[in-house]
Amino acid sequence: MQTTISLRINGQSIEVSAMADTPLLLILRNDLRLNGPKYGCGLGECGACTVIIDGVAARSCVIPLSGAANRDITTLEGLGSKAAPHPVQQAFIDEQAAQCGYCMNGMIMTAKALLDRIPDASDEQIRNELSGNLCRCGTHVEILRAVRRAAGRQA
Repeated sequence: MQTTISLRINGQSIEVSAMADTPLLLILRNDLRLNGPKYGCGLGECGACTVIIDGVAARSCVIPLSGAANRDITTLEGLGSKAAPHPVQQAFIDEQAAQCGYCMNGMIMTAKALLDRIPDASDEQIRNELSGNLCRCGTHVEILRAVRRAAGRQA
């Protein structure tokens, strides 16, 4: 049975009618047309679907809609725009940290949540935080440089 659930996404209050166990990712992409989070593994293992919920990087493919009710959710679209990218987004652009781009949502959202908690994160902390995000293209060096740049320090 469908239920109506209140969400706060990118600073806006939204009501969504769906099954309570519908994955948040499906609501974001299919209903709200927020395509930053990607469908990857569907198991919370790859990181492509990462969003920030109440300041913490979270895998939206395994969070039921009911688990997101009345929480602050930020998607990639909520960080910045083409005209005014968030500093983490701009760092990824400046370091050319994307090849296929599929992992970028998870990398950027995870990096943002990390830098919000630990603005001067060490290389070890950055690597540890991003270790759960899969990238098959091999831009790991550029991604590390981008997070360093976003933290205000160059490689």
